Amino acid sequence: MQEKKDASYVPALRFRWLTPFYDAVVGITVRERTFKKALLQQAAIQPGQRVLDVGCGTGTLCLLIKQTQPQAEVVGVDGDPEILALAQNKARKAGVAVQFDHGLSTELPYPDADFDRVLSTLFFHHLSPEDKKRTAAELFRVLKPGGELHIADWGKAANPLMRGLFWGIQILDGFENTRDNINGKLPDIFREAGFGEVQQMQAINTLFGTMALYRGVKPS
Repeated sequence: MQEKKDASYVPALRFRWLTPFYDAVVGITVRERTFKKALLQQAAIQPGQRVLDVGCGTGTLCLLIKQTQPQAEVVGVDGDPEILALAQNKARKAGVAVQFDHGLSTELPYPDADFDRVLSTLFFHHLSPEDKKRTAAELFRVLKPGGELHIADWGKAANPLMRGLFWGIQILDGFENTRDNINGKLPDIFREAGFGEVQQMQAINTLFGTMALYRGVKPS
């Protein structure tokens, strides 16, 4: 779920031939169902709300949203056309209506104040420090006043074991890109973008480190 489809583009699992196995790998290693269900419970999506999943990948979270709240309007956006094709196929097989768009988190293809909720999972750690800030500003822009941001991504290690395990992610995705995550700086980035009531709601330990769930609100 990296950002650009060019020579510097890196697929979510580093190698493009691994893309078809993304769901299996993530499901086994990072307790995907556990943290995504926890994020949905935290987001408390209501009927009729318009929801955006940024860096939607294979669409797992989008499908969970629709299954949990069928009357919500769900949109997924990702920078990887190949992984979006997997998401579209999953939605068709599940008989679920989800809109999937190709786009960059730093330049979202949506108007201002378009969504009631913006969610994202395992995406921010792929971004450079500057793109983290640009993305946070875009998420703020597309949310309606009073809308909520809900993020699940690697956070500050809960203990030395979790810190040690996270070295694998840093080697894979880059020490610069993951530095803000492991230092617990994502809430600061969200606050700088304008979000209020920013806080870490939960921490979940996995085979690769501590998954943190964050919440923020766009002031009315």
